[in-house]
Amino acid sequence: MYISFKIALQFILLLLIVSCRSTKDTLSEKQPTKEAAMDTVATTKEIPPPPKAPEVIEDNYETEVCDGYHRRNPIEQFNHEVFDQLLKNNVSVVGDINYRDFIKDNVIFNSYLTSLSKSLPQENWTQEDKLAYWMNTYNAFTIKLIIDNYPTKSIKHIKNAWDSRFFKLGEKWYSLNDIEHKILRKMNDPRIHFGINCASFSCPPLLNRAFTAESVNNDLDYLAHQFINDHKRNIISENTIQISKIFQWFSKDFKTEGSLIDYLNKYSDITINSNAKKSFRKYDWSLNEAHNGH
Repeated sequence: MYISFKIALQFILLLLIVSCRSTKDTLSEKQPTKEAAMDTVATTKEIPPPPKAPEVIEDNYETEVCDGYHRRNPIEQFNHEVFDQLLKNNVSVVGDINYRDFIKDNVIFNSYLTSLSKSLPQENWTQEDKLAYWMNTYNAFTIKLIIDNYPTKSIKHIKNAWDSRFFKLGEKWYSLNDIEHKILRKMNDPRIHFGINCASFSCPPLLNRAFTAESVNNDLDYLAHQFINDHKRNIISENTIQISKIFQWFSKDFKTEGSLIDYLNKYSDITINSNAKKSFRKYDWSLNEAHNGH
């Protein structure tokens, strides 16, 4: 009896041990490890979006390279600084020219003329660049014509002054008339007549600085106003005008947007009546030289 009870007790203990192990294994299968738990937490967190690529801001400015640096403003196509300094040194504020000093500066002056000959305007040049180049070229070679024939009392004393092809630009020989009539006048800007100088007193006075693409429009407006209101060259009142023969010789150029009086009124300090009496003054061809008595 005792033996049977002992066997039964051992059997019960065995069942309890098996039951405990089974429960422990079950709990172990259900209980995640620490590492697994951390992985689970990590995967449940919200993943931040990838950083945005930096915004590319396009430079819409037209950039040009000059002397190793970039500039956002267009540069002058031709450098007229040498001529500019010569004009400032040798031309008065009223346009009288010291031809003797131009002769003294002949080496520097010729270097500028050579640079003109080597760099003609290109198709991609602006209208302002072309105007500045051709007017400076006309004025510079007019001065050269005078100093090559100096002394002289008048440009008209020089044989074929305007028709002689005495200077070369690129591969072509030019005359002053070629530049004025075949190039400048075809640019359809009548103000060029106030910008180019024929070395004579009755001509619009030579500006004592070089034209540049940046300044040429303001300079031409200034010269037009100065010339039209210059009492030595034009006498203007409301009902009577005595004006330069430039307005007779090139009348067509000044009538593209109305009458000649319409054009004069754009710059005249006195408003001229449309039916004003008109006459043209005698042209003084004496040399526009400093201390020439004018």
